[in-house]
Amino acid sequence: MTDASPNPPPPLTAAFRAAFGPGATRLVRAPGRVNLIGEHIDYCGLPVLPMAIPPAAWLLLRPRADGLVRLADCAPGYPPREFRLEREIPPAPPGDWGNYPRAAAQALIGRFGELRGFDAVLCSRIPAASGLSSSSALVVAVALALLDVNRLDLPAESLAELLALGERYVGTRGGGMDQAIILGARPGAAARVGFAPLRLEHVRVPGAWRILVASSLVSARKSGPARRAYNLRPREAVEALAIVAAHVGGPADYVRLLGLHGVERLLEAGQTLLPPTLARRFRHVVTEAARVDAAVAALIAGDLAGLGALLGASHRSLRDDLEVSRPELDELVARAVDAGAAGARLTGAGFGGCIVAVADAAAEPGVRAALAEGFYRPRGVADATPHLFSVDPAGGAGVGPA
Repeated sequence: MTDASPNPPPPLTAAFRAAFGPGATRLVRAPGRVNLIGEHIDYCGLPVLPMAIPPAAWLLLRPRADGLVRLADCAPGYPPREFRLEREIPPAPPGDWGNYPRAAAQALIGRFGELRGFDAVLCSRIPAASGLSSSSALVVAVALALLDVNRLDLPAESLAELLALGERYVGTRGGGMDQAIILGARPGAAARVGFAPLRLEHVRVPGAWRILVASSLVSARKSGPARRAYNLRPREAVEALAIVAAHVGGPADYVRLLGLHGVERLLEAGQTLLPPTLARRFRHVVTEAARVDAAVAALIAGDLAGLGALLGASHRSLRDDLEVSRPELDELVARAVDAGAAGARLTGAGFGGCIVAVADAAAEPGVRAALAEGFYRPRGVADATPHLFSVDPAGGAGVGPA
């Protein structure tokens, strides 16, 4: 974790005064993230390769003497929310944004007991429902605020593990990638995030490379039918693993089973033993894990073409084997590659959201132009800037004086 960076969004101070009056004293920043590769495998305990990005969620806050949390949001469409820090915090209705702060609070109460609250204004520059982890950034920001107000300390790795479990309060059965990179990222680097125990191995992203993010304009909200589809994937992965492990011999643990038998042996077993849908899910998990290690090697070697090919293979697997893509995401990927990107794929849970593309500096303008003219303009978007942007690897979350 780092100190909160300078240059928070201008609306924060005015919004706080309007909601709560003067007296804000502390500032929290929690970045979004883009996952370069390793999708839908963190919940299998397998390593992933994300990086934090400059767009962040900011909280400007004032401690309270009681156990009340009051939150206002700079963005329209997000009404104020408040709740008490009780042993069992009742959830808001499904899909309500206030469940994410509650998730952070419930996790910390379970660890530390009684807590003091705060008044805060949230201003997030992470596009919502985009696959860039706006929700986990909010969870992390609220957790850091509560730790700060209550003068408590928890190592970043321990906090990330606690919040990864705590975020299940909202009903999504995710892994621990988002919380780990939001808290532990370093500027200029991606991180190979491993689990059980949580560990981050930082890998420099070559400065001459460009990391592009492009929105499909399709919301990727993890609620309703989308949540059910997302939560089905971990269950399918576990079911497939149990069947294969029982036949080939070894623990029902993807990491250890891959270490014992290797990718090819497991793929053969999955194809033979599993029904078609589970065979596809299993094939994605096993091959995606191998792509993460190959991507780390490509970063270290400065092999942009190699990384691009891995991103392409990952997208095809997410589209065909895991079945979490959409035509809009597929079109963005194809247009980016045709325009000169080394590779591209959907990033995040899928079912909408964004793609990530990698390119060299010379190719970046052509990729941007191709997406702006070929994808966004026909959809009535004259200015693609809010939906299409480059990101540099950012540092992790932090808290400091306002």
